[in-house]
Amino acid sequence: MRIFLSYILLICFVQSTYSKTIWVGKNHKFSSITPAIKAAENGDTVIVESGFYKEGNIVIDKSITFLGVGMPIIDGDRKFEVITIRASYVTVKGFQVQHSGYATLDDPGGIKVYNSKHVQILDNYLYDNFFGIYIQQGKHCLIKNNRIIAFGKAEQEIGNGIHCWKSDSLLVIGNHITGNRDGIYFEFVTNSVIWRNVSVNNIRYGLHFMFSHNDAYFTNIFKNNGAGVAVMYTKNVTMMNNTFIENWGDAAYGLLLKEISDSYIYNNRFVNNTSAIFLDGASRIRVEKNLFKSNGWGMKIQANGMDNVVTQNNFIRNTFDISTNGTLVLSTFDGNYWDRYEGYDLDKDRIGDVPYRPLSLFSVIVEINPPAMLLYRSFMVTLLDKSERILPSLTPDNFIDNTPLMRPLPL
Repeated sequence: MRIFLSYILLICFVQSTYSKTIWVGKNHKFSSITPAIKAAENGDTVIVESGFYKEGNIVIDKSITFLGVGMPIIDGDRKFEVITIRASYVTVKGFQVQHSGYATLDDPGGIKVYNSKHVQILDNYLYDNFFGIYIQQGKHCLIKNNRIIAFGKAEQEIGNGIHCWKSDSLLVIGNHITGNRDGIYFEFVTNSVIWRNVSVNNIRYGLHFMFSHNDAYFTNIFKNNGAGVAVMYTKNVTMMNNTFIENWGDAAYGLLLKEISDSYIYNNRFVNNTSAIFLDGASRIRVEKNLFKSNGWGMKIQANGMDNVVTQNNFIRNTFDISTNGTLVLSTFDGNYWDRYEGYDLDKDRIGDVPYRPLSLFSVIVEINPPAMLLYRSFMVTLLDKSERILPSLTPDNFIDNTPLMRPLPL
């Protein structure tokens, strides 16, 4: 056993002894990046000094650390994929990567990773690229503290800020993304975490999931996108402590859930969205301790979902708290705070003594006939809603919160 440990230590010593640092800059042996990478070997570090480098496509096909000092600029001349990574155990840190080529067939990116694992992309500034950072069949990769800015005007003219495809165990942390098609895009990505990112002013979605199971996103901000987040054809997703704000538009949502199951939505803030949450074909979703404030619709729950639980949430100043498109309700509401609740609490347990029906008759009418929204503030509409809550006839009988809270929760 001692002989084996001594052998391992000897290998580590030899590797550390022979790894080297290669500098790139005006006053060094290498004044351009590509020859320096060709001269490097696995385990080496290539350090690039501040400057402007336009070298076409830079390919990293060795396990090296690639560092920028003073934020050197690597320019793709609007023709090339700027940095291509085809090796595992690569770190890229401290560069401004800009002006990639634009092509819809091969999807060039500012930094693109192919079939690699343990790649780290840290503290870079990606400016005006077709795709910002692209991970294709990656594993155990870290994308952290990058700033990604693009200037897309239409979906077909720009790619995504961070695009991940058919990958596993990714960490996407602390990035700021704006001006792309989708801020962050996951397709066939599993066992991954999205944490502390800011995704604003993107054309389509701040975050877009497709067929990506067993993932989680925490403490992100999705603001003023075409829609905040879309999670589609997915299961086992945890969504916690995020802020969905000012995602406005005819078909805009804070959070769109389509054909999703067995997921958890906890302690998020939905403020000033057209629809805070839209559930279509969503089943076994638990929505707990979230704030729904000043939205057009707090929740739109389509009748094709089942076994969803909405509990311990605050609904404040929404135009409509809840809406649905059918008469069969297979979801439950329990222990929420509704600012329109007018019941009483004789036993002072902070729970209303009278059940509350959050589905207004007028929201049902608007769902069937949207132009009816013009009558929203009329006296007749107010009278209809109050009458329906007292003697329900058109709204589903089981669309009811039996334990409404008298005070909002301290979320």
